[in-house]
Amino acid sequence: MTAPRHDFPVKASNDIYAGAVMALRADEVVMPGGGVAVREILEHPGAVAIAALDADDRLMMIHQYRHPVGRRLWELPAGLLDVDGENPLDTAKRELAEEAGLAAAEWSTLVDVVASPGFSDESVRVYLARDLTEVGRPELGDDEEADLSTRWISLSVAVRMVLSGTIVNGATVAGVLAAHAISGVPAAARPADAPWQDRPTRFAERKRQTE
Repeated sequence: MTAPRHDFPVKASNDIYAGAVMALRADEVVMPGGGVAVREILEHPGAVAIAALDADDRLMMIHQYRHPVGRRLWELPAGLLDVDGENPLDTAKRELAEEAGLAAAEWSTLVDVVASPGFSDESVRVYLARDLTEVGRPELGDDEEADLSTRWISLSVAVRMVLSGTIVNGATVAGVLAAHAISGVPAAARPADAPWQDRPTRFAERKRQTE
């Protein structure tokens, strides 16, 4: 089979909206036949999530309100890559401490998730964190995180929660299933600093230009 050769060049790009955690632009993209199609793209800073697994194969889960869906969801600890220049692994370590009051001595890359590539460049790296210690949660202020609750859930139960539709957050679904898949072969996980091909960069560059 002959490999496709069209590169889909962008003829023009127009900004529609730029906010604190996302931006929207419209690209005019040249199609293989020569025509031009408009593609609206949601720019995202990228994010990390952490599958923190203890010695008893329990995952640290959080129950947090998510306003777009209007309810609390079961999720892995997670956070945006919204600190300029911060390494994603350092973001993961900070979020694990802030949301779950935990630190980990062993880190690896579990799975990368591009949730909606049809309209967004959002990508989430899910890390596997082992050899955990409690460090206590800091004061989180008066937003959704101040209301979140935490719970240790066995990996097997978490898998059943995914399959029953109780866990629906995309990165959490992928992280739970990936953690279960490699539970018997921990060496299968990639290094914590493994290349991240689809890590978003456009939104961070946009913010730098406006600061």
